[in-house]
Amino acid sequence: MPRATMRAVRAHSYGGPEVLTHEEVPRPEPEPGEVLIRVHAAGVNPPDRYARSGFTNLPEAIRPEPPRLPFTPGSDISGVVTAVGPGVTQWRPGDAVFGLVRFPSLDRGGRGYAEYTTSPAADLARKPASVDHVTAAAVPMAGLTAYQFLFDHIRLRPGRTVLVNGAAGGVGHFLAQLAGTRSAHVVAVASGGHEAFLRSLGVDEFIDYTTGPVEDRVRDIDHLIDTVGGPRGFRFLPTVKQGGTISPVFFGEYHREEAAERTITFPSGQVHSDGAQLGELARLIDDGRVRVGVDSVFALADAAKAHARAEQGHIQGKIVLRVGSEGR
Repeated sequence: MPRATMRAVRAHSYGGPEVLTHEEVPRPEPEPGEVLIRVHAAGVNPPDRYARSGFTNLPEAIRPEPPRLPFTPGSDISGVVTAVGPGVTQWRPGDAVFGLVRFPSLDRGGRGYAEYTTSPAADLARKPASVDHVTAAAVPMAGLTAYQFLFDHIRLRPGRTVLVNGAAGGVGHFLAQLAGTRSAHVVAVASGGHEAFLRSLGVDEFIDYTTGPVEDRVRDIDHLIDTVGGPRGFRFLPTVKQGGTISPVFFGEYHREEAAERTITFPSGQVHSDGAQLGELARLIDDGRVRVGVDSVFALADAAKAHARAEQGHIQGKIVLRVGSEGR
């Protein structure tokens, strides 16, 4: 009997957005402990673009091996379970789920830019009932990055002051809101065009970095979380109080010897799949305590255009691929 097929996005070489092609491929089958998901929407994340380019954006000393070609990007999915593999008891066909699938694995990654994908059952949570699949697909990687930085690495305590650099982006807008759930005083740094969006999320202070140096306008920060990074990350050192923390989400230069003299530490870690934590995020979304920002939505066949949009920068929230007409 011929194997069932589906449409998926694949890269047959490393390079720019143009290497992504929309083509017909075999439909996967769930292995023990996995489920098969009919994907309704897939989130677009920076690691998708980094892998597509062969990780040429990262310093060579820390550059991972790129995924084997051809590969299907995408770790963030939202959809409906259509079949379960042996040993799966927590999910059944018809369940609406979302998840960060097999991250940070590359060759066994999520393969979310497709009509169907498989996922370990433990990587999934029930989709928030209050949002559609497109919105849910915008959550997993960015939401879990924010959650794990604040609550696993920093271990945020109530009443602390948190500065989020790049607060309007995917990770940033979750950081700003999740810190607020612990009664933190949140200082959001972004360009002026994002001020209304961030104030609508409840940030306490807004700083437009385009109008002057941020380090001249704020002091006594307990926890700085920098989603931007880069060669001038150290400019934020004066904003952080003695014994505070700096958590880089992306690589940057932070003059760590100078920071150590002021007992500033750098708690951080690689985001990883966690269905239980994603369930906590789903509850916060359904309770109205966390909102999901969606920058733009593209059809699955237009994944290359979605990557081109991502590379323009100045994103407000997340970019999402709608699979077919079922993202709602």
